[in-house]
Amino acid sequence: MYLGGDEFIQTQRPIDFAHWLLLIGSISLVSFNYIFPKSILNSIASVLTVMGIIAHVAMSSIDFVFWSFRNDYDGLVKLIRQLENEPSIWLPFMVIGPSLLFIGLAIHAFTFIKKRPISSLLVIVGSIMIGMSSFLWRDRIYIIIAHLVFALGLTLLCFNMDERKYIRDQEG
Repeated sequence: MYLGGDEFIQTQRPIDFAHWLLLIGSISLVSFNYIFPKSILNSIASVLTVMGIIAHVAMSSIDFVFWSFRNDYDGLVKLIRQLENEPSIWLPFMVIGPSLLFIGLAIHAFTFIKKRPISSLLVIVGSIMIGMSSFLWRDRIYIIIAHLVFALGLTLLCFNMDERKYIRDQEG
């Protein structure tokens, strides 16, 4: 396994840095709901984004519990199997819910497809790649590439929005 996989996550000390960064990053995405223009489509995207953020917070919490097992892989596997067999926990917080974050942000990006096609397409393609790499291919390299494409598109989209606002403020 490249990138260390589960062993890397389980041996992080003194804290689970990976999931703390996921948690902080997810929560910081709430602000994206305020920078996009207001429309019906963006309102739907905002609701999906917030639902995805809530699911990412819950997923991070579950991952912190996983991390607490340290080298007890038998206990960890039993807990994972228990959660997988409980659809009221596994589906909303580990499967469907986190996907809503990427779907919501991709819908936000879609509203800019005519004005900012490259950055919008990077976000949309990145979100599709995240889903495929997480659920179909299950390969960490693809997951990282997908997140980088998604983040690049979102960054370019926001940079262009800030630049446009700056230019508008200078002209007015």
